[in-house]
Amino acid sequence: MTPTPAGPLLTVRAAVILLLGLIVGLIAGVLSYLTDHSLPSAALWGGGAAGGAVALFHGLIGR
Repeated sequence: MTPTPAGPLLTVRAAVILLLGLIVGLIAGVLSYLTDHSLPSAALWGGGAAGGAVALFHGLIGR
């Protein structure tokens, strides 16, 4: 009996949503760093923006 091949780790939809979240988070982090030159603040802004973007794109991109 041969084992069945495993499915993909991520669906295309999940990969697109995570990639868009990453892009939005990076842009927000860079803009925040350029504003006040604080790495911790830029990381918090970028993380918050990425989380919000993932939630937004999860609702916008259909299944």
